[in-house]
Formats: sequence, structure tokens, C-alpha cells
Amino acid sequence: MKDEYDFSEAEQGRFYRPIEELDMPIYLDKEVKEFFLKKARERGGEFSLGETVNSLLKSDIAIAERLAQ
Repeated sequence: MKDEYDFSEAEQGRFYRPIEELDMPIYLDKEVKEFFLKKARERGGEFSLGETVNSLLKSDIAIAERLAQ
């Protein structure tokens, strides 16, 4: 490391991005991931783990909203 750094030309917030714009990695438990991969192999064809999990979460949100009414 240098003893000193020159921040006189620095721009505050240059790399800032609101949390809404960030893609957050979500780590699935081993059993959950294996379940989805097994189902994908059974169905064959193209499979997107992200799309499948998002679809299930959207369904859960819809159910939760109906139950909350």
C-alpha cells in the first residue's frame, strides 16, 4: 500500500447503485437445489433454475396476498 492516496479528483457516489437495481445472489440449500435439478432432468429440454424459482416465488406471493385480504 502507498503511504498516501490523492483523492482530490475523486467523485463521491460515482459507483453508487440503489439497492433496487442490484442483483442479489441467493443461495439455495443443497436439498432444494437437488429437487429442482431432478425435476429438470425428468422434464428434459431447457431449464432455467432462476426462472423456475422466480415463478414459484411469484405464485407464493399471490397466494399470500389472497390470504391477507
